[in-house]
Amino acid sequence: MTEGGPNATAFAVRTRRDVIIAHGTDARSFLHSQLSNDIASLGVGASRYSFVLEPTGKLAALVRVRCEAEDVFVLDVDERCGQSALARLNKFKIRVKCEFELSQRDVLALRGLAASSRDAVLAVPGAVAAWREDDCAVDVFDADTQDARGIIAGVESGDRHDLERERVRCAWPVFGVDIDGDCLPAETSLIDVCVSFTKGCYPGQELVERMDSRGASAPRRLMRLPARAAATGSGAVVVAAAGEPYANGGIVLGRCSSVAGDFALVMVARAHFGDAEALASP
Repeated sequence: MTEGGPNATAFAVRTRRDVIIAHGTDARSFLHSQLSNDIASLGVGASRYSFVLEPTGKLAALVRVRCEAEDVFVLDVDERCGQSALARLNKFKIRVKCEFELSQRDVLALRGLAASSRDAVLAVPGAVAAWREDDCAVDVFDADTQDARGIIAGVESGDRHDLERERVRCAWPVFGVDIDGDCLPAETSLIDVCVSFTKGCYPGQELVERMDSRGASAPRRLMRLPARAAATGSGAVVVAAAGEPYANGGIVLGRCSSVAGDFALVMVARAHFGDAEALASP
């Protein structure tokens, strides 16, 4: 595969997701009361991302919610994150008619799509929009690889390295790698796709709303930075490494969580937001 980018060749990668099926007459109202995004208005066939928060405002899960019927919803999370997400949802399920079923399902991740191709793939049974809309990404659940690849011309078979490179380029975090249960929503850079500020109450809402209304900066923020930092005074080039401090010009901006291709995901400390924003590539 070529290096990821807006004009990169479309590719398909087989992967897996943990899936929680929520069903029952109270499924919609219960999920709406527990998630940070608006589930009450989610139409059949539509999907959106959301946080599941602890009452403290810290993350319990990053979920994608798809409405399959008025009383059936599919919540999917990163692999190996389903059990903890389910435990958090069950913690507040008291006297409501909503049952959960946890499983793993195969997913065909289509990435690098043209906008027109994305729309065509979303019409396929089992297809769900992935990441941000501009990322032109679609996941197809339980799809036969050859059938799904045949939907669009020019799609190639990719591998996990291709998927990781595109994920980092699009600045999309993995729970347990780039973000975790110690994170606040404002630290994830996903507020725009995961939070509704017009819905009713949910656990953790107070902190989310207070930080937004006061314009308060998070103590840190996940940012996409170049995998190779600018040369230091000695002329050396600092190369980002996952799990290690990310330094530029002798200043440690934060800790790097993922590196792939030309970019790294770095949890940047608030004191260095300005430096990191100047360094970040468009």
